Amino acid sequence: MGNAYGIDLGTSYLKIYDNSSDTILNVSNTIAVVEGNQMYSYGDDAYSMYEKAPDNIEVSFPISCGVIADFDNMQTMIFKILESDLGARLKNSDITIAVPTDITEVEKKAFQDLFLKSKTKVKNVKLCEKPIADALGIGLDVTEPTGVMVVDIGGDTTEISVISLGGLVQTQLLEFGGNLLDESIVTHLKRKYNLLIGKKTARQLKENIGCAKKGKDQKMTIVGRNVVSGLPVEFEVDSDTVFEGIKTDLSNICSEVKRALEKVPPELAKDIVHSGIYLTGGGSNLDSLAEFFNEETNIDVIVCENSSETVAKGLNAVNSEPKYSKFGFEMHTKIFG
Repeated sequence: MGNAYGIDLGTSYLKIYDNSSDTILNVSNTIAVVEGNQMYSYGDDAYSMYEKAPDNIEVSFPISCGVIADFDNMQTMIFKILESDLGARLKNSDITIAVPTDITEVEKKAFQDLFLKSKTKVKNVKLCEKPIADALGIGLDVTEPTGVMVVDIGGDTTEISVISLGGLVQTQLLEFGGNLLDESIVTHLKRKYNLLIGKKTARQLKENIGCAKKGKDQKMTIVGRNVVSGLPVEFEVDSDTVFEGIKTDLSNICSEVKRALEKVPPELAKDIVHSGIYLTGGGSNLDSLAEFFNEETNIDVIVCENSSETVAKGLNAVNSEPKYSKFGFEMHTKIFG
């Protein structure tokens, strides 16, 4: 088998599975540009500039709500990461890219065009439905006649899917995820304490002391700006304050999961009750999230190990295991006469 790469283009992080080294590269999906189109920095270095850069440096995220929002910058960055950071030999290689299911055909084709419309000639560029890759990365055999539910909580999106016999029985792409929790923390602190913080600080609060339940006795000191005096101040935030900020968003995600469960055919619902609900994506790492979902649904909830990388692992299964190769497909341009 030649070189093969499985690519998961997430809103916050870009994950690449390199089959030659059996490793996953996981970097921030962020680019900094100057003069409109010249790449200044990318990845984790670019993210470190977020909310700090001067006017002449634009820091942006090329993926928005699960689709490519900035094709040129995404193409520039993905090739730079593959060739420079990973040392990838792309000529005659196989590329498989994960795509959300609930997007248009044109939006799906844009993922494939990242490589097809480039100077580097790869061997094959295939797409794979993200929920299928997710389930394979967890270690589930999606070809079995058994229903499984996977909830992938990403940066801008949450994808709720039910899979059986190698197909998607139902799937729903919600346009909110972990980034919405960050925004809600910003809003809550401003409203309750007249404290203005950046989204990066909000993410740190969520990741370090955030919890899906009250009672986690942890605190974190941050620096923000008092909106009354206009001056920067140090402020100590506790876990319960973070919970107050995000509890409505968590309830909304859980409500959508319950609605999805209500639509599942009875025989598949029985399978899900027995196997549980699988949580993946970076957003699933929030402390006590499984307990929160369990209390709301009365179904066991499993947060997958290395949950942000399950899609990349599943793409490697599509690339390397003949049994699952059928889940890789190509988009073809239709020509209308």
